[in-house]
Amino acid sequence: MRIGVPKEIRAGEARVGLAPDVIAKLIKQGLEIVVESGAGVASGYPDEQYQKAGANIKSGNVISDSDIVASVTALTVDQMKSLKKGAVTISFLSPTTQVDSIEAAASAGVTAFSMELIPRISRAQSMDALTSQALCAGYRASLVAADLSPRFFPMLMTAAGTVTPAQVVVLGAGVAGLQAIATAKRLGAVVSAYDVRPASADEVKSMGATFIELELESLEGSGGYAREMTEERAAKQRELLKPYITKSNVIITTAAVPGRPAPRLVTKEMMSDLAPGSVIIDLASETGGNVEGSVAGETITTETGVIIWGGKDVPSSLPFHASSLFSRNVVNLLTLITKPAADGNPVSLNIDFEDEIVKVSVLAHDGVKQGASA
Repeated sequence: MRIGVPKEIRAGEARVGLAPDVIAKLIKQGLEIVVESGAGVASGYPDEQYQKAGANIKSGNVISDSDIVASVTALTVDQMKSLKKGAVTISFLSPTTQVDSIEAAASAGVTAFSMELIPRISRAQSMDALTSQALCAGYRASLVAADLSPRFFPMLMTAAGTVTPAQVVVLGAGVAGLQAIATAKRLGAVVSAYDVRPASADEVKSMGATFIELELESLEGSGGYAREMTEERAAKQRELLKPYITKSNVIITTAAVPGRPAPRLVTKEMMSDLAPGSVIIDLASETGGNVEGSVAGETITTETGVIIWGGKDVPSSLPFHASSLFSRNVVNLLTLITKPAADGNPVSLNIDFEDEIVKVSVLAHDGVKQGASA
């Protein structure tokens, strides 16, 4: 059984579907790995590393003859059409924004897995690519903030006097938010954080940050995510958060609700009292933005001198480790859906469509759209 690893073709995508460090494990299970030449170069993985690990390198199309295709981003309609019937694709695949690829997969008789739909349950933790990539995004957010800010992050004692530390506020204390907190703390900033889920307070405090407590109802949702809030609740939250926002030098927003536009946490009116040079990092700008005026992939300076950075493909800016983590998620999913070679029998697909992980993460199978795409 062959796994094909193509070059990513989406503009700006530097990650790769499988990193060399997982190849040996897959080969040991009886799988053949074929990697398109140059697929890992942008991630820091030259062809030679794949060859040393036991993969075959091929120029051009590596997916048409593959039984399984591992990629970070979804295959295009034309790529889906080129696959053989019964092939399996594993990638990020949105049921709302990549409908054409899903329909093409169904038409081609392809089984398409969406890594972003892996449920947040205990037995699926090792497959949870959203979490592994959010870790990268949160780390990167604090580094970008430190780079854009005209201030030092740590307190410094100098002969000329003391430099006070930067005040950082993180809104959203999920995986990305917690990693942003940890990184900002390592850089020496004083960090406060807020989340609509009071249960996250202990995690925030364990990172050495102060949890901002507001007198509002909890919005604890399933799978560790927050529930969508009403506009009335959102307006009250913004009102109560404004004093904390105003006193900060850096704001990092990470709030997301699965399948919904990102909640608006920071408005232009809230920014009006920020000092010139204040930095806002919006990790949710690709899904509508937590910050009014943020644009994915752009850095904007307002008339009052506030710098707004809109995140776009943020994990891809750390492609070496983002690819390595994603690869491990893929390998763990493959372990679930394949039966290793044994007793003279080759490795084979063994997909249980009643399994709670498979049931929600498959979007096309046997000519029919499945799950969230149906």
